[in-house]
Amino acid sequence: MIATGRPTIKVEATVNAPVEKVWNLWTNVEDVKQWNHASEDWHTTSAQNDLRPGGSFAYRMEAKDGSFGFDFGGTYDEIRPYEYIEYTLGDGRKVKNDFNRNGDTTHIVVVFESEHTHTEELQRSGWQAILDSFKKYAEEKTDDSNL
Repeated sequence: MIATGRPTIKVEATVNAPVEKVWNLWTNVEDVKQWNHASEDWHTTSAQNDLRPGGSFAYRMEAKDGSFGFDFGGTYDEIRPYEYIEYTLGDGRKVKNDFNRNGDTTHIVVVFESEHTHTEELQRSGWQAILDSFKKYAEEKTDDSNL
């Protein structure tokens, strides 16, 4: 687990796609812009990703009606391709992403340190919604015969 002493929250999903496909969709910025939202009234307008220890990522998330937006980013601490990504968010919180291969499916487990502005349940539901959006996107891309 994360050793900073902050409370952690876990979300998870099983994606009906092989881990190599899941990894690529998770880390490719053009794909990130398609799935990185908690609801259909939000979208990611820009994404940058330097996937290496010490590299950083930055995503801009905005309400589609233009009423609100925020930046989400951090620095990568550890990467094991097709298995694990750990990073530190801009506010110092740690996040761990496990990609567990199970034949042609991938079980993703995300553990993140909670912040103090929103309730743990709101944070859990938001991160779970984004993970569910990823699952839907990845499974649609896997079913796409043009791949």
